[in-house]
Amino acid sequence: MAVYYLDTSILLDYYERRGINGRHAFGLIRKIIAMRCVIIFSDLHTRELRQLGYSMDEIYSLLRPLKPALRTVHIQKSQLSEASFIASRHRIPRRDALHAILARDNDAVLVATDRHFEQIRHICESRRPEEI
Repeated sequence: MAVYYLDTSILLDYYERRGINGRHAFGLIRKIIAMRCVIIFSDLHTRELRQLGYSMDEIYSLLRPLKPALRTVHIQKSQLSEASFIASRHRIPRRDALHAILARDNDAVLVATDRHFEQIRHICESRRPEEI
């Protein structure tokens, strides 16, 4: 069974139905659920969505259709310090480094469209939605 960690922007593409990216995200999520694969959802997702102005009710609404595939994970202190080191070393946002670490630590493929993830492919496997 495959495990996927979706970057927050992929979740937003899906939820907000944002153009071509929204169609790719919708197709990917539909495929993941149909194949009985797993989607990892972390504290970092919640934090990012809240900072973007989403209420907890909206976040639950976003997650409701994903429920058959959803597995929640929590950030560990060691992951935070490693993310800071990687972000500094590769000059990428700390949150992107943390997403990659969470994907790696949960044996998941990171799904993202952000170019920052190309710089840290040595941490975890990453793919674009349309590549899956």
